[in-house]
Amino acid sequence: MAKATISFHGGVGSVTGANFLFEVDNKKFLIDCGLIQGSREADELNRESFPYDPKEIDTLFITHAHMDHIGRVPKLVRDGFNGEIYSTPVTKEIASIMFRDALSIMGMESKQKNLEPLYDSSDVDKALSLWKDIPYHESKQVGPVSVYLKDAGHILGSAMIEFTYESDEGKRKVVFTGDLGNSPSLLLRDTETIEDADYLVMESVYGNRNHENKEERENLFRDIIKETVERGGTVVIPAFSLERTQMMLYMLNNLIEDNVIPKVPVFLDSPLAIKVTDIYSKVQKHFKDEVKQEIKDGDDIFDFPGLRATMRREESATIRKVEGPKIVIAGSGMSEGGRIAHHEVDYLPDAKNTLLLVGYQGVGTLGRKLLDGLKKLTIHRKDIKVRAQVEQILGFSSHKDMDNLIAFVEDTKKTLKKVFVVMGEQKASLFLAQRLRDYVEVDARVPEREERVELS
Repeated sequence: MAKATISFHGGVGSVTGANFLFEVDNKKFLIDCGLIQGSREADELNRESFPYDPKEIDTLFITHAHMDHIGRVPKLVRDGFNGEIYSTPVTKEIASIMFRDALSIMGMESKQKNLEPLYDSSDVDKALSLWKDIPYHESKQVGPVSVYLKDAGHILGSAMIEFTYESDEGKRKVVFTGDLGNSPSLLLRDTETIEDADYLVMESVYGNRNHENKEERENLFRDIIKETVERGGTVVIPAFSLERTQMMLYMLNNLIEDNVIPKVPVFLDSPLAIKVTDIYSKVQKHFKDEVKQEIKDGDDIFDFPGLRATMRREESATIRKVEGPKIVIAGSGMSEGGRIAHHEVDYLPDAKNTLLLVGYQGVGTLGRKLLDGLKKLTIHRKDIKVRAQVEQILGFSSHKDMDNLIAFVEDTKKTLKKVFVVMGEQKASLFLAQRLRDYVEVDARVPEREERVELS
């Protein structure tokens, strides 16, 4: 009978860099291969050799298309991986766009820092040629394991991956959650339940705190925009191009079309977000029923009066010339690079304006520093004084909060033998593990980086 182990090579003690090796009966399955993000050492760490031989990996499974879960896949290929890659069809489509965007960014950063790019277009092309689809709710036999994907409700195409195999004690099921959605989502279906897992490898981004409730979140968003517009200011929203931007557009669509907030110019200033939004517009079957009904009734949920998508840099540069109140959505979500930096130069010095943070801000990122009260900074060699209001709404997170993570585990407590708590800052992971032990009475622990655990 099959012997199984899990090795934790990334996403341990950190939100980013998800990378787990699942071995069954001498077959090696990798789950996610993401970039480490948000730290000064990230560039160096991402360029390190993998702690396993990529040539020996049989299959790579991807939970979803955020770069902290897919960002090192082309490097894995560059270093010798030649197996199959599996994800949902939508994840593959989004990943293709994410990789192309990453190539452009890496090219600029490599010149600035005098570094070799992490990978090139040929590595991306080969990765995509190895990539195959597994739709939700279809079992697939891959060597000694049966693979089944459930909707994680995190972003479009996100999946929890269930592996079932025969052990000495009978059938065993190991579930890698990827990131779990903050259900009910504005757009997507709810996270599906897991009720029969023996082992759970789960995220813990918000393992030690709860979000605002949904009504409070929407009221805060509305009030911040109205107050900023009334004082003649600009609302600048650093937003991740994938999922968060689409949530912002959907919210603004409803608020503007219902005359809840004034009709002001809204700029979507991110080529990547524009491309991803096009995919969201095409793939509507994964939306929740209420949203599908809105679309059926004739509402273009990502378009409304005053919205302008600025694909080219020249168009982006003209935004500052638009007088009066406006809203600018640009990447990146933690204010680390991207077009958001130019807007922060323009708008942070003016007290009329608001910087609205609508997602998790990693330790060491500019977004976290601004949230913590940073009043002076340097962007593009310019010294900037921060006089703008800095606000945060956690309820727009695409991650489950503490109480909902606990409830998720509660559904499968009867079968659980162990929970491995990963993909969170150390304090969040440790706190959640303790809560799971105390409140759900399951064996939960936070693994060490590079630790190898035998499942028995």
